[in-house]
Amino acid sequence: MEEERVSKIMAKRGLCSRREAEQYIAEKRVVVDGVLVTEQGTKTYLDAKITLNENGIKKVTIALNKPLGIVSNLPEKNYIEARELITPENRHDKGTFIDPKILHVVGRLDVNSKGLLLFTSDGRVAKSIIGPDSEVEKEYIVRFQNAVSRAIVEKLSFGLKLDGKLLKRALIEKIDDHTLSIILKEGKNRQIRRMCDLVGLEITSLKRVRIGDIQLGSLPVGKWCVIPIDQIPIKQELRLNE
Repeated sequence: MEEERVSKIMAKRGLCSRREAEQYIAEKRVVVDGVLVTEQGTKTYLDAKITLNENGIKKVTIALNKPLGIVSNLPEKNYIEARELITPENRHDKGTFIDPKILHVVGRLDVNSKGLLLFTSDGRVAKSIIGPDSEVEKEYIVRFQNAVSRAIVEKLSFGLKLDGKLLKRALIEKIDDHTLSIILKEGKNRQIRRMCDLVGLEITSLKRVRIGDIQLGSLPVGKWCVIPIDQIPIKQELRLNE
């Protein structure tokens, strides 16, 4: 069975950067399959159980496939908050449990939308994705009640205003007569639904499938996983503190 350095496995699982992993090993915070790791360069199997003490997980980002009928945050009466789905049983990949109390939602989805929802304990991630100058792409698959004409696609792509401000150009691809792939580089409140209202389109399904390099992929509905460090969209200037 293939082995790899513990620090590299930790980084791939999104627990921390490789540099941070080496620091945690030096501080004797890392336990692999019940054995304390004391030497840099120690290797283990790719599916080994790696445990950090509470102070070990400083920066972590997870992806959740949010179902319909779940609120992203700010619990409402008769609705379940997405955070409640972050349980040991719902983790899709292998690794230690991440306490949802340390995590914050990055880019909400409304109760009638589904798909990729991120949580992070790293402020740099939130700033890179939802900061006022962010240009991280967010991709949605949107299905409509009626067929969508080329003229409507052009209107959605550029020229619409929300809150009195011209929206950034959207990248739109027609999947079929009733379905569009819409890529935004901004994230105003309920932006796609409000854009579609302006052009008279009735949405029947709205699903976010990508944020930057983070793909929803085959993650099952209601399940979550840790995002590897190299997939997380953090601006270069914000990485300087790593």
